[in-house]
Amino acid sequence: MIIRPHYLDMLKTYRDVPLVKILAGIRRCGKSTILEMLQDDLIKSGVNADHIINMRYTSEDFDDGMTDKDMHKGIKEKMTDSERYYLLLDEVQEVNSWEKAVNSLLENANTDIYVTGSNSKLMSSEISTYLTGRYISIPVFTLSFSEYIEFKKASGRTPKELLTEYIHNGGFPIVALSNFDESAAYQIVEGIYNSVITNDITKRHNITNFDLFNRVVKYVIENVGKTFSANAIVKFLKSEGRSLSVESVYNYLEWLEKAFVIYRCQRYDLQGKSVLKTQEKFYLADASLKYCIMGFNPKSVAVMLENIVYFELRRKGYDVYIGKNETKKIDFVAVRRDERIYVQVCRNLPEESDREIANLLEIRDHYPKYVVTLDELAAGNINGVKIVHLADFLLAEGY
Repeated sequence: MIIRPHYLDMLKTYRDVPLVKILAGIRRCGKSTILEMLQDDLIKSGVNADHIINMRYTSEDFDDGMTDKDMHKGIKEKMTDSERYYLLLDEVQEVNSWEKAVNSLLENANTDIYVTGSNSKLMSSEISTYLTGRYISIPVFTLSFSEYIEFKKASGRTPKELLTEYIHNGGFPIVALSNFDESAAYQIVEGIYNSVITNDITKRHNITNFDLFNRVVKYVIENVGKTFSANAIVKFLKSEGRSLSVESVYNYLEWLEKAFVIYRCQRYDLQGKSVLKTQEKFYLADASLKYCIMGFNPKSVAVMLENIVYFELRRKGYDVYIGKNETKKIDFVAVRRDERIYVQVCRNLPEESDREIANLLEIRDHYPKYVVTLDELAAGNINGVKIVHLADFLLAEGY
C-alpha cells in the first residue's frame, strides 16, 4: 500500500477531536485505502486493533437496505468496554439516515469517527441537522502529480517523463498502480464513470430519459473549462431537435456535482471584489473522464491543463475562482485565508505569452502572479510574473 501523506496528516490533525471526519469524493479515488492507511497508523501509534472497528457498507451486502438502527446496533455489538473506539465507516451513503447512527455514537459512546462516501449524502448541503457543527469535511481527489510519481517510483522515469503519462491517463489510483496503455486505462475509467452515473445518479434520481441525460453530460464534458449556462445547453439540445427545460439542466448539473463527477468554479469580479453567479466553469474530477468518453485529442490538452491546475490548487487548500478584471480574464484566482495568487495556464509560450502576461499585469496588487506552461524553455520572470513549467508548479510545496 502506497501512503498518501497529505490525507493521513490531515486526519492526524483531527484525531480524537470530537468531530465526525467525512472523506468524500468520486468513486475509486482512494477513500477506502485512506481508511486502511489510517488503521495502520492508529495501530502504530499504540491503539489496540480490537478497538478499531472497520465497517464497509455496500449495497451488495444487504438486499433490503440497512437502516440507521441496524448500523448503530451492529457497531455497538462490537464495543465491549468503555475504552475509546475508533470507527472507520466506509461508503456510509448506502445506509438510510446513517447520520442518526453516527451522531448517537458520537454523543453517547467513547468514539472517534471517520466516514467515507461518494455521493451527495456526504455533502454539507444534504447532511441533516443531526451533524450540524459536528463534522469536518475533507474532500478526496484523485492522485496529485507528486502522488502519481510516488506510485510510479519503481519505473525509474523522471518527473518530466511521467508528466505526459499523468496528463494522458489521469490520476485514478487503480490506473496508476499498473502499467496500462491508454486504451486499457480509459476502459477502466469508463467503468468507474458508468458506475457513478448508474448508482449515484440514474438510480437515485429515477432518470427515465437516460439518452437525454447522457447528452447533457457529454455537452459538459466537451465544454470543460469553458463558461456556459443552462440556457446554452437548452439551446444546443434544441438545435439537435431535443427538448429539455432549464430546470432539468440545473438538476442534471447539480446531480453530477453531488456525485463528484464535476466541480463548479465560480467567477470572481476583481473590480467589485464579489463572486458572480453567472457564467461559471466546470472541471472534471479527473482528466481521464474526458478521454474515456471522447477519446484522447491533442487539441484538448490545453484546457485539460487548466483542469489539472485547478485541482492542484484545491488540494493545497485554496478556494478557486475564475478571475474577471473588467474585460480581461484570469484563469484562476486562488484564495486561502489572507493569501492570494493569480494563475494563467497555457500550453506553449511565447505565442500566448503577451496576452497571458498582460492580463496579469493589469491586476494592481502585489499578490504572486504565475503563468503555468508546458514550454520547456519558458521558465523565468517577466515584470514580476513568474513563468513556471507545469511539473514544477505541481510539485511546489507552496507558492
